[in-house]
Order: sequence, then structure tokens, then C-alpha cells
Amino acid sequence: MPGVAAFRIARQLRGMNSMLFRTAAALCFLAVALGAFGAHALKNTLQANAMSEVWNKAVLYHFIHAIALAVLAVIPSASRAAAALFVAGIVLFSGSLYLLAWSNIKWLGAITPLGGLCFLAGWACLAIWPPR
Repeated sequence: MPGVAAFRIARQLRGMNSMLFRTAAALCFLAVALGAFGAHALKNTLQANAMSEVWNKAVLYHFIHAIALAVLAVIPSASRAAAALFVAGIVLFSGSLYLLAWSNIKWLGAITPLGGLCFLAGWACLAIWPPR
């Protein structure tokens, strides 16, 4: 029944949140670009500051949650609170780690746990109020 599955997918995509999907796509693009930037243009700086792992962790969590946003965008009944928390988590968690790794300003690490809490709260929203 491949035709039935394709019909279901097409019907679901019609109800997709296109603004959230565009945001997710832009965030995925940015994750790839920042990963490449860290691996090439910032390689020496990150290695000198012993921050390559920090940069890579920021890219990983950024990418995972941007992909989760894309999935949420195609599920019409998905929690918008979870989506907002994932975006906040990317900005706070990954953003603070990017800045920390690039600048070596240590106090930026204090912001990172707030982003982690946003990620956790987003996943909790999905566990408590799953899409129907």
C-alpha cells in the first residue's frame, strides 16, 4: 500500500507549520555552517583555547534540536511550547557555547545550563502532551 502511505504523508504536510519549518531549515543550515566554520576557519583558535570539544557539543545539540523542530513543524498537533523551548535552548545552550569556545570568556558558561533546561522542558512538554 505505498500509495496510501504517500497520501497520508501529503495530507499531513498540508497541515504543516511552514514558518516553523522554515525556522528549522534555517537553524539546520546554520548548524552545518557553524560546524564547518569551527572545523576550518576557527580550528587554530579553538585548539589554542582547548575548546574544540565545546564547539562540537554546541553544533551537536544545535543540530539535534533543529531537526526536532523540523519534525514538529510537520505534525499539526505538535506542541508549540516545545518548539519555542527548543529554539530558546538552541540560542542559550549552543549560542553560549559557541561564544565561549570562540572568545574563551568563561562566564558565558553560566548561561549554558539555562539552555539545557529549555531543552529538557521542551522534551518534557512532548512527553506530557504528545501530538495526536
